[in-house]
Amino acid sequence: MLESIEVTKKFVGKTAVDGITMQLEPGHIYAMLGPNGSGKTTWMKMAAGLIKPTSGQIRYMGQPISVETKNDIAYMSTEPYFYDWMTVGDVGKYYADFFKDFSMDKYDYLLEKMELLKKLKVKSLSSGMMAKLKVAVTMARDAKVYMLDEPLNGIDLLARDSVMNMILMSADEGKTLLISSHLVEELESVVDKAIFIKNSKFAGIYDVEALRTEDNMSLADKYRQVFSDVDMGGIQ
Repeated sequence: MLESIEVTKKFVGKTAVDGITMQLEPGHIYAMLGPNGSGKTTWMKMAAGLIKPTSGQIRYMGQPISVETKNDIAYMSTEPYFYDWMTVGDVGKYYADFFKDFSMDKYDYLLEKMELLKKLKVKSLSSGMMAKLKVAVTMARDAKVYMLDEPLNGIDLLARDSVMNMILMSADEGKTLLISSHLVEELESVVDKAIFIKNSKFAGIYDVEALRTEDNMSLADKYRQVFSDVDMGGIQ
């Protein structure tokens, strides 16, 4: 469904993504794992059509990423991207104007589950509430591919299960979910595939169940193995 072919992205003085080739299939929930600065966010932004590769190509359903592919790919960035004057309700209307697949009914349902009131001003939201809002408005779309960059950032431990349940509501055989996170243990029971990005390069896709049953390793164990020679500051 989503294919990366020798994709490289260079900025001044830095190669953020270095020749990544991989393929993501429908019906799977992928974790994209790697230390800060490994290239995860840059790759996601290219797949979302927000920036262009320096070389190589990302293709969706065999077609190059373009304005048209944005209709099927829902991307949640780490950065806040709403205007301060907006209310939570305005954010939903904003998305409904841009995306035909946006469901206001689903948005309302997710807001209720997240305990977010429509009258709240975006500028008044805590980091945790903003994180919940970003998840709610992204998952209210009926997209084919969902890419969530650090969706658990700023959310307290008690709220994480609720957020992950909201994300999993949209998982089915015809959709692809890609979740980037430093919280490796939090994804262990949720994802079935794990993509490792090391030093801006592709370092493998692993089946999480096979790691457990065949290699007797947890996802965190595999993370430590892959990045044992990288200064990570500890797994968060």
